[in-house]
Amino acid sequence: MHKNRIDILGTEFDNFTEKQFHELISTDLDNKANKFIVTPNPEIVLSARNNNRFSNIVNNADYVIPDGIGIIKGANMLGTPMHERITGFDTLMFLIEQANKKHLKVYLLGAKPEVIKASADRIKREFTGIDLVGYHDGYFNDNGMVAADIEEKQPDIVLVALGSPKQEYFINKYRDRCTAVWIGVGGSFDVFSGTKKRAPEIIQKLSLEWFYRLVKEPTRIGRMFAIPKYLMLIQKEKRNK
Repeated sequence: MHKNRIDILGTEFDNFTEKQFHELISTDLDNKANKFIVTPNPEIVLSARNNNRFSNIVNNADYVIPDGIGIIKGANMLGTPMHERITGFDTLMFLIEQANKKHLKVYLLGAKPEVIKASADRIKREFTGIDLVGYHDGYFNDNGMVAADIEEKQPDIVLVALGSPKQEYFINKYRDRCTAVWIGVGGSFDVFSGTKKRAPEIIQKLSLEWFYRLVKEPTRIGRMFAIPKYLMLIQKEKRNK
């Protein structure tokens, strides 16, 4: 845990540039360190605010990275600006590229069967320096069985796409089974596998990925209500300072 954390509605974020964060993770991989990365957006911040168990898990992770422009805007509004947004998907890609470069062992967990299979196939096809030691979809009832498989394979990186907070609960419980960098990646395998498209680069630079996803998936509208609720709480916190 690092000393430069910034509190946003009870979730404590590390205030790194992406370059600083990547340097730390690269060193962790070289040192075979056991690390837990969480990438909260406003929706996860609200979830943690209402769930002490989840909040404790998030705040005790080794890295808590701001995935969502709302986090950056909230920090600015509270007078505690952060360097920049560091997305979960970009972190996933950095880890895969590092694994490819350093010839590391990787385990994929979560998502639909066809998505995890397509993700594994892409790694085998495009990232030949990676030793893909195992993968399993997110449809299982026996956590212990999956954790035992990970323990047997002893990967250097474990990418977990079970959705929040399930993925954080899983990592928190089983991370000691192997010395690896563990991260909850949410729906990132959908994009990595090519099942879904990421927003065009211009949309990313304008910080409008959330709007792009809403247009592509109108059923996300309910989840989007978290953003105005989050901003209202930020305003309330600002007034009370």
